[in-house]
Amino acid sequence: MIISGMVKSSLVDYPGLVSTVLFTPGCNYNCFYCHNRQLIESGSDGISQDAIEDFLTKRSGLLDAVVITGGEPTLHSDLIPYLASIKRHGYKIKLDSNGSSPQVIRAVLESRLCDYFAIDYKAPTTRYVEFCGKDAKAGAVLDTITTLIEANANFEVRTTVVPQLGEDDLVQMAKELPIVPRYVLNRYRPPELYLPRDRERIAAPPYSQAQIETFAATLRKWQPNATS
Repeated sequence: MIISGMVKSSLVDYPGLVSTVLFTPGCNYNCFYCHNRQLIESGSDGISQDAIEDFLTKRSGLLDAVVITGGEPTLHSDLIPYLASIKRHGYKIKLDSNGSSPQVIRAVLESRLCDYFAIDYKAPTTRYVEFCGKDAKAGAVLDTITTLIEANANFEVRTTVVPQLGEDDLVQMAKELPIVPRYVLNRYRPPELYLPRDRERIAAPPYSQAQIETFAATLRKWQPNATS
């Protein structure tokens, strides 16, 4: 599998564990606030697999986990074999996904190779295309989340609270979701790379952390495990 980027050590990407983060190229969404825009287009260049394998071998016992993120990892047909190659080192694995491919998530669940999932829920269903591009389908994301619940999987749902989402939007999203084990509201940070057409949206002032915490408290009426 192509790996386009790597963070060797992270304390924030896998809850409670020290992890290495591997970034896959290519994405079927085009979110205006994406922080990994350089990964949206799929490419052939990347970090050599030998280098990654050598790193994971040497760090065994020092790192707890490997996080696979992107881009969108579920677009890669060799995802499950790649997870198996990581698992042989004894690491826990977390998979980040936009949730657009419930059938791939089902296959990953059946493989029993992934220990934790993080699924992005980006907007109310009626605004998904506005936020994520013409190929975005909120129904598929909700299907993915339902699949994880039915499998009793360890997972969280995440929403980046961009300025274009108001409290009414967030309440609607909390109602649309089934009750999830952990619903994380993340503060928006303007990306360095963006499309010229999105300049005004990117420049909108972000909510404060205090405002995000207030939103999380409000959403607990529908999502008891909402946090920020």
